[in-house]
Amino acid sequence: MPKIIISGCSGHMGRVVAALCQSDPQVEIAAGFDVLGSADREFPVFSSPARFQGEADAVIDFSAPAALEGLLEFSIARKIPLVLATTGYTPEQVAQIGAAALKTPIFRSANMSLGINVLLELVKKAASVLGDSCDIEIVERHHRRKVDAPSGTALMIAGAAAESCGHGTEYVFERHSVRRPRDKKEIGISAVRGGTIVGEHEIIFAGHDELIEIKHTALSREIFAQGALEAAKFMAGVSAPGLYDMSQLVK
Repeated sequence: MPKIIISGCSGHMGRVVAALCQSDPQVEIAAGFDVLGSADREFPVFSSPARFQGEADAVIDFSAPAALEGLLEFSIARKIPLVLATTGYTPEQVAQIGAAALKTPIFRSANMSLGINVLLELVKKAASVLGDSCDIEIVERHHRRKVDAPSGTALMIAGAAAESCGHGTEYVFERHSVRRPRDKKEIGISAVRGGTIVGEHEIIFAGHDELIEIKHTALSREIFAQGALEAAKFMAGVSAPGLYDMSQLVK
């Protein structure tokens, strides 16, 4: 039975992951990591990964980018796979993850939803067929507490469209400062923050006299936690260093 560590266990997503683990007879919670600690959990909580000396098969991280360095050091030293579900990493941190993946197994996805990863395949197909004749715009909506904008998922969708559209692209994040007609190579990305929106991503292919829209709406955070848990189960059986993602999990 895989033993799972939950990094960021006192946060909202960490608590959702913990609840799923506790209701899943196929996994066991080994411990939690959280700088704030926690006195109300049914498992031991450590303020940093370095303080944990027990056994575990995978770490699920729903914390913050600031926790990355300690997690990478822990994973490399202990040979315990990481599932990174945190978003908002800087380019330098993404490079750190890539370097660490040469030494330890790391699963990373900007969105742990199976539905989003199906949507990515639809976007790639649509961009390959319509990329020369349609303008591509992405609109993402999230709750008022989300810090990073645009979302990691929106950037992942933009990347899928860019690699499939057949021509050079550039991202445009705000049009109030762009005083010119839209260029064909642009992929527009807009962020909306408000209320309690869990997550919504809409991709618009706007052509001459036609409009095609692909949309995913998350109705609860549980879909992300469930995806991360499935990733952890998968990674518990992985020993080879490398960077893993949803394409290995859902194939």
